[in-house]
Amino acid sequence: MNTVGTPLLWGSFAVIVLIMLAIDLLMQGRRGEQTMSLKQAAFWSIVWISVSLLFSAGLWWYLKGTAGPEIAHTQTLAFLTGYVLEKALAVDNVFVWLMLFSYFSVPTSLQRRVLIYGVLGAIVLRTVMIFAGSWLVSEFSWILYIFGAFLLFTGVKMAKGGGHDGDPGDKPVVRWLRNHLRMTENLEGEKFFVRRNGLLFATPLLLVLIMVELSDVIFAVDSIPAIFAVTTDPFIVLTSNLFAILGLRAMYFLLANVAERFSMLKYGLAIVLVFIGIKMLIVDLYHIPVAVSLGTVGGILAVTLLINAWVNHRRDRQMSQR
Repeated sequence: MNTVGTPLLWGSFAVIVLIMLAIDLLMQGRRGEQTMSLKQAAFWSIVWISVSLLFSAGLWWYLKGTAGPEIAHTQTLAFLTGYVLEKALAVDNVFVWLMLFSYFSVPTSLQRRVLIYGVLGAIVLRTVMIFAGSWLVSEFSWILYIFGAFLLFTGVKMAKGGGHDGDPGDKPVVRWLRNHLRMTENLEGEKFFVRRNGLLFATPLLLVLIMVELSDVIFAVDSIPAIFAVTTDPFIVLTSNLFAILGLRAMYFLLANVAERFSMLKYGLAIVLVFIGIKMLIVDLYHIPVAVSLGTVGGILAVTLLINAWVNHRRDRQMSQR
């Protein structure tokens, strides 16, 4: 697998991730029954974005000195494009988490632990999937066409309103787990398991954690092929993906109270997926430059947010007139 990742780059990335995880899990994870406030979530979101931008600047500086300015520009733009793409798609994942917590009546004081394990699980899962995907692309280049067709189908389905709607309790996996696990009726604080009369019982919080992890599997199937449309370099794919994931917990608490204000976002994400799918399908006919991809994705998201703001303003005005 061709990659710009050198032992120094891989090592630097691993150190940064471990340090930031330690800060996030040790400092933010010791809140007892408290949860992250909106102000704290905004602060940590800015911290995660700043660290990602600093990493991209360091990547550009390193590649400029070792591989030349052209490769430095191309790979840094690929990192930023993958980061923006993953960050945008992660918003839809956050909305699914909100739905799961609401359905299972998980209070905000207990959501913290589920999100901690959810993010850690996502890091391991994405790492395995990205290296597997990189190997598949390097061995079978035609698989990019399958990725493109899948993204095109997913984008059209999302635009039509399909996807992740519905009652979580009706999902086959939820019914199967409830039928095959001894489970308590109510939550038992932050515990995933409790022992009663010598028997081990799972709590509904374990069921929520499993659903959170499964939701990330579903979204990874969308987002990872999308980044392969930007670059097949495993170092760029992994770093851009994981930097976006590391800030998911802060993003969740930032969006938790305003999710209904982003009703148009799924249409913007659908257009992004369609664009990326088309880009992969026509790669042998015309190669869309990385800078154009970044501008297109950013432009689609910006226009979507503007439309969303107009829709919200119109809705608020109608509510005030009633």
